[in-house]
Amino acid sequence: MSLLNDILSFIYPLKCEVCGRVFSESECVICSFCNMKLPRSNYHLDEVNPMIQLFWGRVEVLRASSYFFFYKGSPYQPLLHKLKYKGKKNIGLVLGKLFAAELLYTAFSESDFIIPIPLHPKKQKKRGYNQSEMIAKGINTLFNSELNTKILLRKGFAETQTNKNRFERFLNMKDQFCVEAPELIKGKSILLVDDVVTTGSTLEACAQLLNDAGCGEISILTLAIA
Repeated sequence: MSLLNDILSFIYPLKCEVCGRVFSESECVICSFCNMKLPRSNYHLDEVNPMIQLFWGRVEVLRASSYFFFYKGSPYQPLLHKLKYKGKKNIGLVLGKLFAAELLYTAFSESDFIIPIPLHPKKQKKRGYNQSEMIAKGINTLFNSELNTKILLRKGFAETQTNKNRFERFLNMKDQFCVEAPELIKGKSILLVDDVVTTGSTLEACAQLLNDAGCGEISILTLAIA
């Protein structure tokens, strides 16, 4: 098997998903150079950061952070596109783990439950996986939390969020989710995980449901912030 892997690696060398450089033996998904240049937000170092401010006056969230900044034309933009639409779920696993490594000694790592934002079952079946769950799995390789995909469920398709303002986006999302077995999260700390945050409407709707179900506190992590 080792020989076969060596042959396949020679014929089809693994390359960085950002710059396309062929990996060294220890690299995966993103090369060391691109990882070093990743436009990190470092919001976890500042309790009063622009992401947590998205939720002020909207829903009770204790802390929030994103791994890196997402903007049009960035060489890192394709990472999310490949994760969501090209079947490259390993991007979520690897970047989630890298993010978790920077959060190990913060309160984010002390949550009782890690809950990814769910996809509608039909969409997940078509895609083959939930990209937010892949990120959550990557994060949880280093956290001592329980990853749970059965508490927060998606029950409907939302209309496209394009051209909607923040309030319209919230109304569009608020009836799309439900909480099962709320007794499991009574007084528990929850870490919500998503791929990217823009206006925060989806995360707001889910956080409100979890708060209404009686959870103790909510933290939010996303791979990127737009």
